[in-house]
Amino acid sequence: MLRSHPGLQAPEYYVPGLSADHVSERYGIPIEEIAKLGSAENPHGASPLAKQAVKEHLEALHLYPSWTADSLRQKIAAKYGFEYPQVICGSGETEILSLITRAFCPPGDKIQMPGPCFPIYHLFAEAEGRLPVLVHEATDRQSMAIDVDTYIEAIQSDTRVVYITNPHSPSGTWLEESEVRRIIESAPNSLVVLDEAYVHYSNTAGYISLAHEYENLVVLRTFSKAFGLAGLRIGFGIAHPQIIESLLAVKPTWNMGQLQIVGGIAALDDDQHVETTVKTIMNNRDYVQTRFDDLDRFRMISNSHSNFFLVEILDSEINSTEVFEGLLERGVVVKDGSVSFRGLEDRFLRCDVNFQQHMDRLVDGLADLP
Repeated sequence: MLRSHPGLQAPEYYVPGLSADHVSERYGIPIEEIAKLGSAENPHGASPLAKQAVKEHLEALHLYPSWTADSLRQKIAAKYGFEYPQVICGSGETEILSLITRAFCPPGDKIQMPGPCFPIYHLFAEAEGRLPVLVHEATDRQSMAIDVDTYIEAIQSDTRVVYITNPHSPSGTWLEESEVRRIIESAPNSLVVLDEAYVHYSNTAGYISLAHEYENLVVLRTFSKAFGLAGLRIGFGIAHPQIIESLLAVKPTWNMGQLQIVGGIAALDDDQHVETTVKTIMNNRDYVQTRFDDLDRFRMISNSHSNFFLVEILDSEINSTEVFEGLLERGVVVKDGSVSFRGLEDRFLRCDVNFQQHMDRLVDGLADLP
């Protein structure tokens, strides 16, 4: 029998959040009564400007797009104060993660990441024959914040890539600029990847400007969250031109379609949609914290700077899978930490921030569990 390489002999797959359709069919709950809080999607939907641009370009589907998405790269560069050669676009930020693995970490070498983290970091590393190093000891289990000193100490001579996720997933915790700089400067022989997928919800501009200063840094962002284009699949990276050149060399030739390119360009002008989304998330993040104050079996990990947060299960008689299933029966979709995040074990759930009525469904569902 034909065999794949060793990293794919027993592959582990990413576990996405369940769809509302699945839950509705399984439990017979009207779809409008389901609180989908497991995928960090935009509650306001897609950017209206992006939707209009996509509609206007349907007649171009028979044409090959620019193989490097030139016009979108130029728009991103102008929006964030960079030059065109410093930008790469991908079919979602996740595609760029795979390019980074191939271009900057030889097989057998190490890719460092906080533990727990976005699973794609270690799944891609293992699938490509690289060694993921999850630094679980750097994560404080009470606050779920990253201890920078411990994280820096874990960097070794054969560590080729070092991940920083800010805000962090799954906790939503935040690193200040001085802490991010310390990690970058402590890894001069590694490519540091600053993943800012959720940065809009931090109420800051993020640290994308650091890509002007450090030649060993790439900053990643996505259109899936604040712009609401998860289904269109658009992400980008900003870095020194030499880094971008290497990523372009391993990129699939036409990785971005016509509609992705025009949709992304239009979304970058849709400040109103982003502002509305961010306001909704920030207001309801504060609101749900007040609701959790009434619960004694569950604790919301505070100070999230993202559109999700962790819930710790304080009741030793139940675990995260039991709570996850109990919430599904009540029409609430979250993420089971023991399934979705390596090292998070069975004491945590990750829950999205959404409209107030969905936050109420979540808290009421938790309170209703036997």
